[in-house]
Amino acid sequence: MNDRPIDDASYNEAPQRHWMGMNDAERPIAPLSSQRAYWIFQLTGWGAYTLSRYIGGVTVINLPWARFGLEMLFVDALGLGLSHWLRYYVRRHNWRTLRIRKLVWRILIASLICGIPLGVLTQYTDLSLLMSPDELLEGLGSALRLRLALPVAIALEIVNWAFVFVIWLMIYFIAIAVREYRSAQLKQSELARALHVAELRLLKSQLNPHFLFNALNTVRSLIAENPARAQSAVTRLANTLRYTLSSRHNELVTLSQELDIVADYLELESMRFEDRLRIEQHVPADAAGVLIPVMLLQTLVENAIKHGIAELPSGGLLQISAVLQKDMLVLEVENPRPIAPIRASHEGVGLRNAHDRLRLLYGDRASLDLDLSKPGLATARLRIPPQR
Repeated sequence: MNDRPIDDASYNEAPQRHWMGMNDAERPIAPLSSQRAYWIFQLTGWGAYTLSRYIGGVTVINLPWARFGLEMLFVDALGLGLSHWLRYYVRRHNWRTLRIRKLVWRILIASLICGIPLGVLTQYTDLSLLMSPDELLEGLGSALRLRLALPVAIALEIVNWAFVFVIWLMIYFIAIAVREYRSAQLKQSELARALHVAELRLLKSQLNPHFLFNALNTVRSLIAENPARAQSAVTRLANTLRYTLSSRHNELVTLSQELDIVADYLELESMRFEDRLRIEQHVPADAAGVLIPVMLLQTLVENAIKHGIAELPSGGLLQISAVLQKDMLVLEVENPRPIAPIRASHEGVGLRNAHDRLRLLYGDRASLDLDLSKPGLATARLRIPPQR
């Protein structure tokens, strides 16, 4: 079988096969409020740090639990306050835009500055008993040890607190990087979805005037020749107008709804072609409720008439059939066509849109191809996953 993608110029050109595919867009996930998340992690982190040190002081060193607990709450609350001020300072001076080398130096200096008051304060509370300088001063004379004990103990506390703030800033910048990465993904997803919707709307805005222009020409040709039939044609055209207007808000309709608008369109075309257009339809009841893209079947039928039956002096038989398989709805529109190749001067909009809309709505789960393997016969074959 020789298949090729359909466009309005494809009925009489060299056959080939083309398939469409695109991954479905992922739904964006709403992020947690950054301010709320900050305070959750801030209180959880400082709370865990305070609790671990309190348990160690009470159980290992046997410090008085009440006084030790109050002193630890006061000092660690001050640490929490300094970390919150540090976050304000970092955001105000936009540190997250700095290069790694400059950022590292600022983190070390800021951590040391925040660690100095806490290190000095800690030395005058029972918290100083959690870190003893005795091991560092071992081997020195008693007089020298006594002289160096306090400054070494303060230095150890300052280094300890500076290390705490270094860890805090590292976690903070990692969280910022993760949040910005997720935000970028979210924006990209939203832009992709917005583009997806805009492209579908553009395709339908191109398709509807394309169909209505042909229908209006049919009505215009009947006004002078047969006013009664022209009145009937206006009624059919009103139905198509109502349908095309409602299609702006719906991407999918049932096959039975699409067949109704196709029937109106074919009635209009029958008024123009008379005996040159004969129609057969084979659609089982179980396929009538399947959802298909709005105006898609009508586009295939219009293409079959315009580039098939209309090119033949004797016209021909247009056949519409549907088969509901286990995981696929197969729609076919079959029509006669000229045997001799006739190249169109331009590519049509309608059937290119059909390809693009299938790609946007179904990705690689749907296909649209044209079988030109039989001389003088064209079969447009649409495969889409069944939805109800």
